[in-house]
Amino acid sequence: MQRTKLVNQLTELLKPFQINDYCPNGLQVEGKAEIKKLVTGVTASQALIDAAIEKQADAILVHHGYFWKGEDQTITGMKQRRIKSLLANDINLLAYHLPLDVHPELGNNAQLGELLDLVVERPLEPWNKNSVAVKGKLKSPMSVAQFSALIEEKLDRKPLVNQAGDHEIKTIAWCTGGGQSFIDLAASQGIDAYLTGEASEQTIHSSTEQGIHFFAAGHHATERYGVKALGEYLADKYDLDVEFVDIHNPV
Repeated sequence: MQRTKLVNQLTELLKPFQINDYCPNGLQVEGKAEIKKLVTGVTASQALIDAAIEKQADAILVHHGYFWKGEDQTITGMKQRRIKSLLANDINLLAYHLPLDVHPELGNNAQLGELLDLVVERPLEPWNKNSVAVKGKLKSPMSVAQFSALIEEKLDRKPLVNQAGDHEIKTIAWCTGGGQSFIDLAASQGIDAYLTGEASEQTIHSSTEQGIHFFAAGHHATERYGVKALGEYLADKYDLDVEFVDIHNPV
């Protein structure tokens, strides 16, 4: 598949031009014009690049790429080594951050909800068409212990849990990755529980004082499924050789 065609199809699918993001979405590092082997992963770390080189990939597709707002613009140190590896092996790097979070079918939130059998009802911020957090419900009410066990089973990691009362979980809001700041908005809407990837020191106080159960299941663990689903979609639609590589990250 031609690189330009792949980029154009991803632009049409994910519509990055509609979202004000913290990084450039799309082709970040240019490599071969023809893409036959595509490696997908959460973050464009050196370990993922090395795996792509070993697998003779023509392109890497990730959720977390490079060139974030506020970072040092010089190509030195770790950044130099990563980009040098890509250029030396003529590998394309494509990255989609918020556009992959919010996609209603292939996005991180949608895929995590499907994995945990959650029903999406609406954006947590209904006034924001690009809201990265969603509100929904469980198909059947669960206790905190039951929902925690489900997360551990499906994501293969034990979540950090703060139980805030004895009420069952019927309604839930969630945002994959570093979405802990949305807990206050979820609490203000009377939602029973909030699920995200990370926790800050103040998150536990917010949970306890506002009576909303809190679950932090890992930034990496909650964001594996969008890019994996996107890769599977591309493999099916365009007959590409696509392989998801999960680089372990306990955060």
